[in-house]
Amino acid sequence: MTDRATSPLVLLVDDFQDNREMYAEFLRFSGLRVEEAANGHEALDKATTLAPDLIVMDLSLPGIDGWEATRRLKADRHTKHIPVVALTGHALAGFSEGARQAGCDAFVTKPCLPEELLNEIQRILVRRARPRPAKKIR
Repeated sequence: MTDRATSPLVLLVDDFQDNREMYAEFLRFSGLRVEEAANGHEALDKATTLAPDLIVMDLSLPGIDGWEATRRLKADRHTKHIPVVALTGHALAGFSEGARQAGCDAFVTKPCLPEELLNEIQRILVRRARPRPAKKIR
C-alpha cells in the first residue's frame, strides 16, 4: 500500500455532499489523499493552493460551473498541468467532446460505481508517471 504522505492528492469537486462523501471515502480507503470542494470558486482556490495531482470535476456546479472552472484551470500556468476528470450526469452525445474541449482529460458519467472512478484516476496517474521516451536529436 502507498504511504499516505506520498500518495497522490485528488481534489474532488461536487456540489452534492452525499456524492462527495461517498467518492471521497472510497478514494481514501483506496490509498489516495482527498480534498473536497463544493463549487467552482472553491475548486479554483483549492487547486491553486493545494496543487493536487488530479481533479475530479462535476460539470454542473453552482456559481462557476465545472466547464468554466476547468477552462480557467487550464488557462492558468500554475494549474494547467493538473489532469481533470469530468464526473457528470450529462451522458448525451457530444458532452464528452465538449468536456475535452474545455480541458478535461477524461470523462466519467454519473451515476458510476466508485471503482469505475478509481480506475479512471489510476489510469491517468499511471500515464502521467510514465517517463516519456527521449527525442532523438538529429
